[in-house]
Amino acid sequence: MEATRRRAQPSANGKSPEQVDQAAQWGRAWEVDWFSLLSVIGLLCFAPFIVFYFVMACDQYQCSISQPLVELYRGETTLLSIWTRAPSFTWTAAKIYAIWVGFQVFLYMCVPDITHKFIPGYVGGVQDGARTPAGLINKYEINGLQCWLITHALWFLNAKYFHWFSPTIVFDNWIPLMWCTNILGYAVSTFAFIKAYLFPTNAEDCKFTGNVFYNYMMGIEFNPRIGEWFDFKLFFNGRPGIVAWTLINLSYMAKQEELYGHVTNSMILVNVLQGIYVLDFFWNEAWYLKTIDICHDHFGWYLGWGDCVWLPYLYTLQGLYLVYQPVQLSDTQALAVLALGLVGYYIFRSTNHQKDLFRRTEGSCSIWGQKPSYIECSYRSSDGGLHRSKLLTSGFWGVARHLNYTGDLMGSLAYCAACGFGHLLPYFYIVYMTILLVHRCVRDEHRCSSKYGKDWSRYTDAVPYRLIPGVF
Repeated sequence: MEATRRRAQPSANGKSPEQVDQAAQWGRAWEVDWFSLLSVIGLLCFAPFIVFYFVMACDQYQCSISQPLVELYRGETTLLSIWTRAPSFTWTAAKIYAIWVGFQVFLYMCVPDITHKFIPGYVGGVQDGARTPAGLINKYEINGLQCWLITHALWFLNAKYFHWFSPTIVFDNWIPLMWCTNILGYAVSTFAFIKAYLFPTNAEDCKFTGNVFYNYMMGIEFNPRIGEWFDFKLFFNGRPGIVAWTLINLSYMAKQEELYGHVTNSMILVNVLQGIYVLDFFWNEAWYLKTIDICHDHFGWYLGWGDCVWLPYLYTLQGLYLVYQPVQLSDTQALAVLALGLVGYYIFRSTNHQKDLFRRTEGSCSIWGQKPSYIECSYRSSDGGLHRSKLLTSGFWGVARHLNYTGDLMGSLAYCAACGFGHLLPYFYIVYMTILLVHRCVRDEHRCSSKYGKDWSRYTDAVPYRLIPGVF
């Protein structure tokens, strides 16, 4: 594995090993309290059933999330009857999913990126990741945009010319595919868990809490790899789920046209707005290496199962809903939803761009027409190395500490609003994203406080609000 390690001389900092260790305790938790443990066990037990419940509600109850509960309460149905009515695992779905994952592995591992050579402004090819807590800097092959383009080109060529499979293939096998995604999600999470004990990629970046449930869910290894280039976090974060996201929506669109003879403007809005988000992810994949998922999260069930099952099934609920409950918005409603989504995306992308520009130029840039202000800070990695960093307090980052999350939430609300107000199911996404991003704010700031110490307090004094200026 290509990587570079930078170490400071032990005597240069004048601190005892205990002080160095204390300074380096940033990243995933080392110890687990009872609340965290109960939350972990609850998610491990119930998250798969949450996914099943929402998909089942559409398949059996026309996307009503209350009707199954009402019928259970009245004794009109039973859990067993609901379970037996759900389509089961099929070998057809297993073949489809095996081909899908295998094809994405092939594109990821065997087709080096060339798009960065002819697409202006795109950063691809071999790139450095962020420094890990142990002081390691990994190399990554950034080719996500290329994988997405090849995959979707083949999809459209098939739909128009080759006709190897129906454009509705995903929807037609949606529940059987769910069992396949669960098998892969649990398999890769369990493999990563065992690997961390027996043959970790970098033992210094492993974290053991002493609690098997927390270790399994949140992960032990920071960057588990097979060979030099197959990085579990980058592949599972970006390939099976996010490349599939837009294909799933296209399959929903094809099914809506097959059933009703036309595609509603709400379905087009969902495809366009979520397509922009997915393309943004792959266009900025090199930047993504510096985000919380790669920089701080260890690879466990949370990422392994979550990327295989939770993301493709619950992030696409709006398109699924519109197959069962087609909604045609008025022109005014459609424009309002589009405006909300685009403004949210602008805030999300502009905020992230300002931070990326500031990092790349080390502060020698202009933000909103002025030289950026920032707070100098320092931290120690677990190898004893002293490192310096800058916390931006200009532009959107001077308005709130996580305004990129605010823009993300605006976009999430737009996806849901495109579905109208007939049912609660499509609004699960904005509820979930609000919980996720608020929790991520708290989690990220806890890490930063541990990492930067008093420098972080100076930063929060300078930028007092997290998400909404003047409110929170």
